[in-house]
Amino acid sequence: MAFTSIIFKNPNTGSIKKAPVGFSWTVFFFTFFPALFRSDWKWAVIIFLLACITIGLSTLVFMFIYNKLYIKDLIGSGYKAQSIASGDMSYASSNIGIEIPLLEKV
Repeated sequence: MAFTSIIFKNPNTGSIKKAPVGFSWTVFFFTFFPALFRSDWKWAVIIFLLACITIGLSTLVFMFIYNKLYIKDLIGSGYKAQSIASGDMSYASSNIGIEIPLLEKV
């Protein structure tokens, strides 16, 4: 289960997105729909196609890695972490295995 959520903000556009960290029960039960609801079109298509090809077995892999992939894509799009729901940002960063850029406070 996702043990916390990170709130990301794009400093250029001002848009805010919430990204869970850890295991994704929503991908386990609903396959590609969580990616659709997050407007993550690329991974929605990839998960859907692989689920069709593998008769749903690929979901057993994506439930462990999708949240990490989503966070990587947010960071790649210029989003920076604004806050964390619970816990420490450095612990979440080490759990994901990537450095999470923080939003600078004005």
